[in-house]
Amino acid sequence: MQEMTWPHAAVVLPGTGSDAHFAERAFSGALTQVGVEIIAVEPDPRRVVESYLEAMDAAADRYGRILVGGVSIGAAVAAQWAARNESRAAGVLAALPAWIGDPAEAPAALSATMTARMLRADGLDAVTSAMIETSPAWLGGELERSWRSQWPHLPNALEEAAAYHGLVEEHLARITVPVGICAATDDPVHPIAVARRWVTVLRSASLATVTLDEIGADAGILGRSCLAALTSS
Repeated sequence: MQEMTWPHAAVVLPGTGSDAHFAERAFSGALTQVGVEIIAVEPDPRRVVESYLEAMDAAADRYGRILVGGVSIGAAVAAQWAARNESRAAGVLAALPAWIGDPAEAPAALSATMTARMLRADGLDAVTSAMIETSPAWLGGELERSWRSQWPHLPNALEEAAAYHGLVEEHLARITVPVGICAATDDPVHPIAVARRWVTVLRSASLATVTLDEIGADAGILGRSCLAALTSS
């Protein structure tokens, strides 16, 4: 069991095409229970990764050591920041990690690239309608809101995420703080094999698993599962 001295604040980062609203719902309940203030970052779709790194830098400048985390690419950028800022990171909460290193064949990257192409060709309304028809109801509702808020820069944001190469195994191996990972056993876009690889490469990490239906019923299960894994790593 990892003995945690909880920092004052945690910065949490949304996944590709998502927004601060979902990140806050995913992590706020668990973090509030341990007395940690949550800072959910609204991505700048014109410069997603840079806006995330700037938010973590600003929070660390203000609070000192912080927890960092996120969903999908948010988890990867948080881990990248922790690898580069060992003295300022207290731990990492990684929900649904999507890949390590080259994203070329990663399902999440392929999906983001395809969606960006469709948005450029067919427009927001048509692609959003098709997405809602083929997605679980909870996910369709979440993405409809966040996609509209990031339009017309959404295709650029998706393409930036799909090309993200900032996190490699060497970076993960540098992280000395505990990492709590949550993966869904039935998520083809964020394969559980990726999460298991993270656990293998990281020095101090543990994995908790959920299902997509459980996330749909209560997004907060992501944060609770990450925190449970963090304290057992």
